[in-house]
Amino acid sequence: MHMFEHDSIDPSGTGAFAPFAHIRAGGGVRTLERDRTVVVPLRPGTAPAPGIVPPVVAEPELLPVLPALAPLLPGGGLRPGTAVSVTGDTGLLLALGAGAFTEKTGDTAWAAAVGLPELGLSAAAGYGYDLRRLLLADHPGPHWPDVVAALAGAVGLILLRPTGPVAPALAARLAAVLRRTRCALLVAGPWPGATQRLSIRAGRWFGLGDGHGQLAGRQVEAVAEGRGTATRPRTARLWLPDATGAARPLAPAAEPTLTRPALEAV
Repeated sequence: MHMFEHDSIDPSGTGAFAPFAHIRAGGGVRTLERDRTVVVPLRPGTAPAPGIVPPVVAEPELLPVLPALAPLLPGGGLRPGTAVSVTGDTGLLLALGAGAFTEKTGDTAWAAAVGLPELGLSAAAGYGYDLRRLLLADHPGPHWPDVVAALAGAVGLILLRPTGPVAPALAARLAAVLRRTRCALLVAGPWPGATQRLSIRAGRWFGLGDGHGQLAGRQVEAVAEGRGTATRPRTARLWLPDATGAARPLAPAAEPTLTRPALEAV
């Protein structure tokens, strides 16, 4: 039985949810992929014992993002328990999640990538990910909502590419899971109810000559649109990545000029 036929997670540990049932008993969780596997411990306090009413908690602190991306988000960070949509650029999605591994979060932060088999681990490391604390579920199939709901109690950040269009009712039920577990969700593609929508408006690669050379970095102009108090579009110009594989702000007076139309390497 699919868990989202009901309003809450089925605790029986049957069906697609079975591989993750031991989370509720305080254990760990393991990816579905044997070749890309990391064991993640349950975050303390995210799964109270049956019958125990969790206490009311204060507004959670924002999950930090890299300084180059902070101007795109209200408060300069990701709000736990919400979903952000990133369209058209996996590099932007990956960089947006890298702040979970900064000094502010210490060595207790964990993240997961679901449905992103093309995600480059070397690129993730360049942006600052600690690969020892990155959980990968490359091919969750049609049960990706169950996987996301299960992992939300074990990690603080999930990067997701759904297998198809997401119905508003399904997004609303997953939103309830995110709020309860205080997990942030970054989605590759559109997402009903996303608090922010990010995309690349223009971009240019550097390092290629007349048909030869080596890519040395990409300058982009990123734009973010939101809802509620964040309706005014925000923009940021940055290297994504620079020559070292990192994301950093673009210094307008000292860097080459970003031009349009966007130029992509093929």
